[in-house]
Amino acid sequence: MTQTFNISGMTCEACEYKIQHVFSQIPNVNSAIAKHSNNLVIIESLAAIDRNVIVETLRPHSKYALIDNTDFSIEVADSLSETSSNQYYPLFLIAGFITLVAFLTSFQQGIYVAENFEIKMFLHNFMTGFFLVFSFFKLLDIKSFAESFQMYDLLAAKLPVYGKVYPFIELGLGILCLINFQLYYVYLADVIIMGFGALGVIKSVLNKRKIRCACLGSVFNLPMSTITIIENSLMVMIGIILLNL
Repeated sequence: MTQTFNISGMTCEACEYKIQHVFSQIPNVNSAIAKHSNNLVIIESLAAIDRNVIVETLRPHSKYALIDNTDFSIEVADSLSETSSNQYYPLFLIAGFITLVAFLTSFQQGIYVAENFEIKMFLHNFMTGFFLVFSFFKLLDIKSFAESFQMYDLLAAKLPVYGKVYPFIELGLGILCLINFQLYYVYLADVIIMGFGALGVIKSVLNKRKIRCACLGSVFNLPMSTITIIENSLMVMIGIILLNL
């Protein structure tokens, strides 16, 4: 069933994702959608959620509170649950730029012009750009990234400090790729880290949890979806290919 609650204290999209994450932990809750613009939270669950459960769930988070005149209406605006394709535009644009640069720098230099495209060089350059660029956006706001990351990453959920260290891990791998240092271990680390990260992403998508993807930090509002699974899986495949070339 679907219920709507009025929750005060939400001021931004980060608050929305925080509330969605907190409410998704309530037993029998399938999904939660929050909108700070009208203090509205829509919960889909297997059974009705009692008002007292909401109050207790919010108690550790003093910034937020259940508004007394909460309307337990079952009417839901479909527009609140729809994901706009425009939200993914930054991800597609950044991936496009990384791909273009990787392609243009993947030719052996002949006497007069570039020639002989090398697939290994292309994949290596793509990995380099991926780690450097994506770590940059995460480093812009490490705290917000870590909070979003631990909502779905299996290790960060158990060990929050991992979320704060993760951007530096990506940066380190990008630098090692850039200087061509110990590449075998870099590729191996890519497979392990991105592969393990994909497990949490797949779990969240299968559970239809409405949470933020932290791949580009907190700068962009990217919802978790199959696109995130493809992103992680692609990096795992690139690492495996490079290990065998």
